[in-house]
Amino acid sequence: MISESDVYVWIWLPATTRPVVAGRLTRTPRGLQFTYGRSYLRRKDAIPLSPRELPLTEGMQTLLPGLIMPGCLRDASPDAWGRRVVLYRLLGSGGQDTDPGTVDERTFLIESGSNRIGALDFQKSATEYVARLGDTASLDELQAAADRLDRGLALSEALESALLHGSSIGGARPKALLHDAEVPYIAKFSSTTDLYPVVKAEYAAMRLARIVGIRAADVRMVRAAGRDVLLVKRFDREPGEDGFHRRHMLSALTLFELDEMMARYASYEQLTHIVRHTFADPQATLRELFARLVFNILCGNTDDHARNHAAFWDGKAYHLTPAFDICPQLRTGGEAVQAMFIHGDNRFSRLDVCMAAAPLFHMSPGDAKAVMDRQVETIRTAWPDIADEARLTSTERAQMWGRQFLNPYALTVS
Repeated sequence: MISESDVYVWIWLPATTRPVVAGRLTRTPRGLQFTYGRSYLRRKDAIPLSPRELPLTEGMQTLLPGLIMPGCLRDASPDAWGRRVVLYRLLGSGGQDTDPGTVDERTFLIESGSNRIGALDFQKSATEYVARLGDTASLDELQAAADRLDRGLALSEALESALLHGSSIGGARPKALLHDAEVPYIAKFSSTTDLYPVVKAEYAAMRLARIVGIRAADVRMVRAAGRDVLLVKRFDREPGEDGFHRRHMLSALTLFELDEMMARYASYEQLTHIVRHTFADPQATLRELFARLVFNILCGNTDDHARNHAAFWDGKAYHLTPAFDICPQLRTGGEAVQAMFIHGDNRFSRLDVCMAAAPLFHMSPGDAKAVMDRQVETIRTAWPDIADEARLTSTERAQMWGRQFLNPYALTVS
């Protein structure tokens, strides 16, 4: 199960529909280290996979301090759900008890599906690209398969293959990939372990985000196998005359040069510094980022960790991706904290903390207050219609309103 061979990294360059090999990933005493292929370095259209950690130079790249593999490649590796699918595929139901930390990362790279987030894929060959796409299945079948895997039950060979298709998508919750009328979607399923209507809550938050003016991913909510399913339109795919173009992405965690073990040190303050110095149109990006921070607090999304922020990288500049994974978290009390520091070492989920941080985003106190006031009023006004769209029951509305959405603690001014 542990890969002993080099893994070759392939990339779809900007505005292309066929991948080219970029280099290889090798196990060394220091970790997994990357080397660009000579043919890639000779290309006029070659871009660095990550400008700071993997510049376009010959020879084996040095890992950044604290990392055991390049962050830009870890971004394209499966997370908790995808790793469960891979372990099931390799070990059957016994894989449920396997510690993913004991498995070589190259195994997860090479055994997960090829239609992963961003523009990278991983192959055993440097010369022949073979996509791992898995079988197709209906949304009902995918929901049922996700339920069975979630409960540790056996899957048919066809459903196992269908789930493989979405195994490379990040995140801990059950999900799969599908096309609806030639539009690519990520399907996020209800889980048998959900303690509240997670899919409905995320749908409501994503819809409200767009209504308050945030550039968020398009979402739909449908039913499959008697359960709610969230469909998120993929923004890392762009249709072209000759097929879909894949857009290369880097997580904020990679931009911070941190790994999961160090993610607790990530901060919005540091992100504003990166935006000011490396992003296209930094002023507009900072205003958008501030609006997202405010909305996360107002809707109760405390899971705004550094992998839930990302940028497109085209070889010239970073561009903030649409907002995604805005999901209100289960909450019974008042006090809460965000996953990233907001201002200094303060991460409390309150608007007054955002106000203190406003200068970092090049926002005047008046402009910052206008953003907050507009979002609060828009959420209050739009909530009844969005709750109807999300098919929230009266009990679910009472559970979410004033707890996740517009919790009084968020509105506190110290």
